Amino acid sequence: MRITTVRILVQILMMALFLTFVFVTTFTHLDSAPALKFWVSKFLDIDPLIALATALSTHTLYKGLAWSLILLIPTLLLGRFFCNWICPFGTIHHFTGWIFNRRNAKQKIESNRYQHNHAVKYYVLVAFLVAAAFGSLQIGLLDPICLLHRSLTTALLPALNMPVAETFGDPKLHSFAWVTGFIVLVLVGMNLVIPRFFCRVLCPLGALLGVFSRFSLWRIERDPSKCTNCDTCLKNCEGACDPHTQLRKSECFVCFNCIEDCPHGSLSFAFLPAREHEVTWPEVPARRAALAGVAGLMFFPFTKLSGKSTRDFSARVIRPPGSVEEQEFLARCIKCEQCMRVCPTNVLQPAMLEAGVEGLWTPIMNYRMGHCQLNCTACGQVCPTGAIQRISVDEKLGLGPYAAQGPIRIGTAHYDFGRCLPWSKNLPCVVCEEVCPTSPKAIHSEYKKLLIREGKKQVFSATATTVTLADYPPPGEPVGELCTFRPNEFRGDQTTTYHVEIVHRNGISETHRIRANDSDTLLIGELDPTSGELVSGSSFARMPVRGTVAAVYTELQVPKIDTDLCIGCGICEKECPVAGDRRAVYVTAEGETRSQHYGSGDRNRSVRLLK
Repeated sequence: MRITTVRILVQILMMALFLTFVFVTTFTHLDSAPALKFWVSKFLDIDPLIALATALSTHTLYKGLAWSLILLIPTLLLGRFFCNWICPFGTIHHFTGWIFNRRNAKQKIESNRYQHNHAVKYYVLVAFLVAAAFGSLQIGLLDPICLLHRSLTTALLPALNMPVAETFGDPKLHSFAWVTGFIVLVLVGMNLVIPRFFCRVLCPLGALLGVFSRFSLWRIERDPSKCTNCDTCLKNCEGACDPHTQLRKSECFVCFNCIEDCPHGSLSFAFLPAREHEVTWPEVPARRAALAGVAGLMFFPFTKLSGKSTRDFSARVIRPPGSVEEQEFLARCIKCEQCMRVCPTNVLQPAMLEAGVEGLWTPIMNYRMGHCQLNCTACGQVCPTGAIQRISVDEKLGLGPYAAQGPIRIGTAHYDFGRCLPWSKNLPCVVCEEVCPTSPKAIHSEYKKLLIREGKKQVFSATATTVTLADYPPPGEPVGELCTFRPNEFRGDQTTTYHVEIVHRNGISETHRIRANDSDTLLIGELDPTSGELVSGSSFARMPVRGTVAAVYTELQVPKIDTDLCIGCGICEKECPVAGDRRAVYVTAEGETRSQHYGSGDRNRSVRLLK
């Protein structure tokens, strides 16, 4: 079997494995398949760029990323084989270039010669690593595994699911999905201009592997005595590594196309060939590399100047449960957005500029999209860098051995009294209290007495159990016109009751609940269902006389929030019946657990800062 056939089979296998992990995390709840938790993030775990950058930014090597060392071993032996054998994003570029290539043989040869713009990826790598060394982790913007995960999560999978939504459920919605989708389409489409554009020009992971491949023991070797300089080896060269002359070792993808295309057998894969036949190091001038390093160095202070991650906190930057404190979170999150793909309620959304430039595409909670399920910890199970810690349900809820520390709070709910139906419009509503999942409920109701609109009236006539009301008279008139109520307008229900207060002329008042009403008369009497007699105290203690002041009040349940019990799950905001641009109840990051131990207001987002 030809070696290129073996490579294609391996590419298909790796792509199928990658997509399997993607679809497993899309359609399977990880808590029901614990064995999968170990595997679903393995393509991120074996990424040495993620391991190196997070080690620089956090001074810690997350244990899952130790798998990346396994990838470095064959790289030191064979060269940059990952790009054309394993990388699923590289496979997509390879396939796109193959299926849409309309160049003739001569054009193929010319397009596969090394160009100076291929060195751009090394400047990108230097800038990202220097920024990471100062605590700003941005490699996820262009790392191919992160980029592909992000594109699939926010744009490609939801787009594919839309035509078959009835089969697989409603497609997930993500903020600015079109931006992510547009970027990946442009990068893939650029293969029609420059073959393997992303891999050759932009990929920082390819640049890192290119640096390590400089030490590889095997590489493509050319026998000058057999070579006729026909350049046929360039026809299908994936890496533009110039196998027809001195091989550019850091650019070779080990695709083996050149060996099989050579009509004279002058190329082979040799062990420790002569050094004079290779260009060992990438073509990166020191001054340009230094300039890239300065750009990465300045990225950190420039992004901090907005104060979005310190002081000027956005109310909408609410991180998933188990997230580490914001500064450490930004130093760990690689923007792969796997957490968004496994989230069952679609509450996790990619941030744009809510957390500043540094927080671009990091996960935040959007409670208009969904809410945080009480017994779900899936986001932490797939995070490869520990930005979201792997917590148990007991730890999240503060149960069992975690009872002393209490539940993890990701925020606190608040009310907009100008929009809340009971508070602003005297309309009964207890939806937020009904859906609140904590025990005891963080949202509870209190009764509030409110004068109805134009509720101040005058007594026209009365009996022991009824009172007929008239509107306040115009100036010069002793009594106004009789009221025109809707029949049983004031009957009330389980959440709302109506009362009439009579203020006698001696200043003494008495209040009674309204049992029923017609167009102008209120009934306050209540009959005992057993004896049929009037219940004691349900009639007027003193008969109201004409002209006595009467006021009609409503007593309804209004919601209030106990901040000591609220965990910020957001289901109240999600289910609030007040539609439009803003809910009547909303959640902010105030009171979050992850920053409560910091004494400075620059990092502490507690409801109140305790000195």
